[in-house]
Amino acid sequence: MPIAEILSQGNEVISGQITDTNAPWLAQRLTDLGFDVTRHTTVGDQVHSIQQAISQAAERADFVICSGGLGPTKDDFTAEAAALAMGTDLVFDEQAMQQIEKMFALFNRRMPKVNEKQAWLPRGAKRLDNFWGTAPGFALQLNRAWCCFVPGVPREMMAMYENTIEPELKRRFSIEKGRHFIFRTTGIGESDLQELLHDLAHEEVELGFRASFPEVQVKLKFPPAFSELSMVAVFNNYRERLGDFVFSIEGLTKPDQDGDMAQVIGRQLKMRKATLAVAESCTGGRVLAALTSVPGSSMWLKEGAVTYSNDSKIRQLKVEPDTLSEVGAVSAEVACQMAQGIRRASGSDFALSTTGIAGPDGGSKDKPVGTVFIGLATEKNTFYEALSLIGDRPHIQASATMAALNLLRLYFLDHPIDEDPPQD
Repeated sequence: MPIAEILSQGNEVISGQITDTNAPWLAQRLTDLGFDVTRHTTVGDQVHSIQQAISQAAERADFVICSGGLGPTKDDFTAEAAALAMGTDLVFDEQAMQQIEKMFALFNRRMPKVNEKQAWLPRGAKRLDNFWGTAPGFALQLNRAWCCFVPGVPREMMAMYENTIEPELKRRFSIEKGRHFIFRTTGIGESDLQELLHDLAHEEVELGFRASFPEVQVKLKFPPAFSELSMVAVFNNYRERLGDFVFSIEGLTKPDQDGDMAQVIGRQLKMRKATLAVAESCTGGRVLAALTSVPGSSMWLKEGAVTYSNDSKIRQLKVEPDTLSEVGAVSAEVACQMAQGIRRASGSDFALSTTGIAGPDGGSKDKPVGTVFIGLATEKNTFYEALSLIGDRPHIQASATMAALNLLRLYFLDHPIDEDPPQD
């Protein structure tokens, strides 16, 4: 399996001013292609640091890709660093200059003189045209590695990788792809998952865990030579052990098995030709936002309401004032009445609700910060779930959002759920 390394450079990345989204994206694409991605390296805008990172990566890897540092300003040193690593100089590329001028003309902008810097590439490098921005990339062979250098702008980097670099990788390297599966789970922590699965380990199968809040992913990586029958058996063992904690699976050839929780809910509603409405308090519209991010959600999503105050709960959802005064807004009773109210108002088949204390203030001894109740109303019954969540306000809101959607998913699976609490 060929080895790949990813380099990112820029003081803004090192300092945390921006998040490097290029490296994770490239790592996923290269892994899917069949590379063994062994290292991500990030360096600042110092020419010798970049040179050293390039030289070291080229000694370890078969393919190296570097993003960033190809701009026109004085702190863009990637081309110079690559030339130093090769022991050569920079030469002016007339075609690169024409491409840069063409892009400025396309944008109806005057090209500043400093952009001529972007047309100076390492001697012997192959230009990689950038039809999505002004910075051309380039490729070169250094030691054992074929090295590609692309802009740091994600849109430009992605387009250049997909249209130019990946097709060349397929030609250059003999790649045998293994199989990768990702079980996306919720309702169980990373350490509990490891304990749950510890006895299923197979010496040839790579098992990994990734906490991607508010879910945890279980990753199975099978080598290329692994037999199909054995792979199915191992996969099924993990799938059975994980049970209802799994809400979707990445890597299957069957359609409609992957995606995030909102996509899963959307598919279930579409399959049932059913509709959903949402009433939110502590999540402040996050459940609705997750659902509306799914393409085609207008087919099954009726409406949503953020009823933050008691008055809005009474006025919009017909929550009983006596219930609010007796047990408070953060209660199973109110969660159920909220779900019932939005279901009646919208005429939907199902309705979800959230009410809780997201903090950092507002908690009490009986109802500390992180106390959340979720309601689910159906045609015949109303259900609820009581949660004690931890974390800061964004974490509690994100956890509650995932839990609300998961409650509906578990209902579709006939998972036992608490019904509407009895009224005094």
